[in-house]
Amino acid sequence: MFESVASLLAEHEDLQQQLSDPAVHADAGRSRRINRRYAELSQIMLAHQAWTQSVDDLEAARELASEDAAFAAEVPGLEAEVEKTQEKLRRLLIPRDPDDGRDVIMEIKAGEGGEESALFAADLLRMYLHYAESKGWKTELLERTESDLGGYKDVQIAIKNPGSGPEGVWAHLKYEGGVHRVQRVPATESQGRIHTSAAGVLVFPEVDAPEELEINQNDLKIDVFRSSGPGGQSVNTTDSAVRITHVPTGITVSMQNEKSQLQNREAAMRVLRARLLAAQQEALDAEASAARRSQIRTVDRSERIRTYNFPENRIADHRTGYKAYNLDQVMDGSLEPIVRSAIQADEEARLAAVGSDS
Repeated sequence: MFESVASLLAEHEDLQQQLSDPAVHADAGRSRRINRRYAELSQIMLAHQAWTQSVDDLEAARELASEDAAFAAEVPGLEAEVEKTQEKLRRLLIPRDPDDGRDVIMEIKAGEGGEESALFAADLLRMYLHYAESKGWKTELLERTESDLGGYKDVQIAIKNPGSGPEGVWAHLKYEGGVHRVQRVPATESQGRIHTSAAGVLVFPEVDAPEELEINQNDLKIDVFRSSGPGGQSVNTTDSAVRITHVPTGITVSMQNEKSQLQNREAAMRVLRARLLAAQQEALDAEASAARRSQIRTVDRSERIRTYNFPENRIADHRTGYKAYNLDQVMDGSLEPIVRSAIQADEEARLAAVGSDS
């Protein structure tokens, strides 16, 4: 696996030179992509330096061990350091998801359970907003359809990382896509009985800049209509709501959150680009070998991934086996242990796949 390091270090040096060119920074989208890749390769460069230094230290200690007992005593510790730095470098060289550094657009949809499901969708939104805040990310509400009791039938948000590190929002939240099941006594239940309902979460990597994903305007069918609120009542007297259909794929996006038709159109195009990018990646994943595919992030959006049991204060992830009895904290945004369990399981699967192919 380490044979690829030389080419990656050469790429790192080339990107460093590109970042010194003012023309690169004049293009925000290109600058962000280069910075993202540079940060990723910088981790590999530093890990490689640490590994080669530990190997050199071990070789020197072994050469001097016969002459000086102090050096002989250092050998076991240096051998452990070589193994540690080697394992870190090996993990960094696992084939990465090219979208890991991207921001995301997330959609939460009420499912089975009627009004209770819509209330749970609102709880999930609050959970993700708190998690984003804990990570220093920025959130933007793009669209929402409220239910009669203050829940959400459908809500879409953009989540952005203002930094330029190698791990973006997608690297953490891509595992959230799927069906989230809740077990609790609904606010609408007068007999105190526990009900089970569900909400669906869709997560899409966001396109950095419009020019990154070209869309033929002739492929778009754009309709405008009047916005409406809960129950269908009109909340706007002008045709400010926008519905955009990408005819070749049938993907449709509607936006009515903003009062301006132009703002709704721009928001709809952001979501459309994200969905088209996700569709392209899913097609590539379907053609790729098992070693290149994530074992945790499935494209099956009907998969039940997690159960939130309120009476037992229990959270359980069905893909990784993670279970904890701190659901109250999770709903307040303490998602990191669950996310880390998915990342770790995915890494182990990728390592196993790479090992079986070598």
